[in-house]
Amino acid sequence: MTLPLPEGSFKAYLFDCDGTIVDSMPLHYKAWKHILDEHGCPFPEDQFYAWGGRPIREILDTLNTLHGLDMDIEAIAHRKEQHYFTSLHELEAVPEVLEHIESAHGHVPFAVVSGSARESVVKSLETLGLLDRFETLVCAGDYTHAKPHPEPFLIAAKRLGVTPQDCVVFEDTDMGVESAKAAGMAWVRVPQPHER
Repeated sequence: MTLPLPEGSFKAYLFDCDGTIVDSMPLHYKAWKHILDEHGCPFPEDQFYAWGGRPIREILDTLNTLHGLDMDIEAIAHRKEQHYFTSLHELEAVPEVLEHIESAHGHVPFAVVSGSARESVVKSLETLGLLDRFETLVCAGDYTHAKPHPEPFLIAAKRLGVTPQDCVVFEDTDMGVESAKAAGMAWVRVPQPHER
């Protein structure tokens, strides 16, 4: 399977990380389940994928509200990330996205625009030997408004010195695509693992 680019000549490629560059969503879900099961907090897989792109603390806050729980958000977020890091040896790149990274690297600047914490993004990209391909990383904590707000992508375009209409975004979630559209950027939808 190949991922065709939209029509146009693009001056920058902006990539989501989890589920887009790295096929990490199944590993993240395993980490979520491991930690949340200890707290009796349901988190069905379809809900996990529907919430793809949301920052971890926002997910935990929503789960607390939905289920009348009082989980320690900072502690759970830390434990969930640490559990994810133990499975990094299983991590692989999404081949169709890796093709675009390999073919365009050195021709246009790249940014990662993620709802994940910087440490998680850095470790995932380092594991696959891809960190040095990206001129900038925009991660949770770098913006006020998360996807689907356009702010994360607009920050990346500004850092790269490229206008939004000259950027193409690679995304695996509806929330990410909405963010790209709101930023006035072209986009490529990366299929979920079960769609691939």
